[in-house]
Amino acid sequence: MLYFAYGSNLNHFQMKRRCKDSIYLKKINLKGYSLTFRSKYRAADIEKNPKSIVPGGLYEISRSDEKKLDIYEDYPILYKKMYFNYYNKIVMTYFMPKKTIFRYPTERYLNVIKQGYKDCKLDSKYLKKALVNY
Repeated sequence: MLYFAYGSNLNHFQMKRRCKDSIYLKKINLKGYSLTFRSKYRAADIEKNPKSIVPGGLYEISRSDEKKLDIYEDYPILYKKMYFNYYNKIVMTYFMPKKTIFRYPTERYLNVIKQGYKDCKLDSKYLKKALVNY
C-alpha cells in the first residue's frame, strides 16, 4: 500500500526503524492542505487550506508496517486515516480529527522532521511557514 508521510516519518532512518518493509519512492505534494502542529504531543498535522500544499514522502509499506504505524500514530484515538488519489493510486495518510490550538513542536521532534525534509529533498519553506504562522 502507499503511505504519505509529512512529519517525523519523512526521516528515512526513523521510518526504516519503525517499518522495516517500507520503501521510499519519491517526494510528492498534497494539494489543498497546510502543515501545522497541535495536541499535547505537539505533533504534526494537516488541515484543509485551498491555497497551500504539504510536501511529503511517498512510501510503499506492507500490511504489518501499517499496523506498526497505527500503533505509533495512536490510531484511531489521536489520528484517523485519510485516503487520497495520486495518479489513480490510493494513498493513505493520517490526520488529527480534533483540531486543537497550535503547539510549537519540541526541539528533538523538530530536528527529526528537519532531517526528514533533507532525506526527501523537500522545500523547507513549508515547514518554516508552519512554525511562524502562529
